[in-house]
Amino acid sequence: MNIQILQLLEGAKQAVGLTVIIDVFRAFSLECYLTHWGAAELRPVATLEEAFSWRERDPRVLLVGERGGAKCQGFDYGNSPSSIPPETVGGRRIIHSTSAGTQGVTHAVHAGEILTGSLVNAAAVAAYIRRQQPKTVSLVCMGNAGVREAPEDLLCGEYIRSLLLDAPLPDFETRIRALRTRGGAHFFDPHNQAVFPEADFRMCVKANQFSFVLRAEQDAEGLRMQPILP
Repeated sequence: MNIQILQLLEGAKQAVGLTVIIDVFRAFSLECYLTHWGAAELRPVATLEEAFSWRERDPRVLLVGERGGAKCQGFDYGNSPSSIPPETVGGRRIIHSTSAGTQGVTHAVHAGEILTGSLVNAAAVAAYIRRQQPKTVSLVCMGNAGVREAPEDLLCGEYIRSLLLDAPLPDFETRIRALRTRGGAHFFDPHNQAVFPEADFRMCVKANQFSFVLRAEQDAEGLRMQPILP
């Protein structure tokens, strides 16, 4: 199995084989929580125009996402898992657009198969890949806005690779704790709590909370994320 770690939006465009688009803070951690809370359907879109066009077709959709970290104007919720009441999610179609993670999914046009990845389901992602046994695996760390590398995404990519190679990262827990000051410091800034609540950090670094993967599938209406048990 050839495993490559790629970076940012350019990495998503270069990804081939079974591709994992990684966004720990916060897009794909959030998608796992939304799935766990009973979302009926989860669809990633690249642009705000696409999101609003969904609302025109289906007034009951929930629009979720961010630009610059903050909730998009006109959306129901931002990209913050701790700020979304779980009881509002069940049975709803959710349209999700962010400045990094969902961009990676929509731009990975050469991938044979696309999963999303985060620390909260990293072991499930590795288990799914082992079952599929692809020749090539592309682990794409989306970083900040898809243009600046982020330590949390690289850690997640290296952790998934280590599980695939059966070579555990000896400093994994130490590196998770270090994210508090290196990668996640903005979640602890009292002036940033409206956009980056401290609770989001804690929800996003809970490794292996979920046993499912989210696989991007194309249908007549676009991309949707399908939960699958490995």
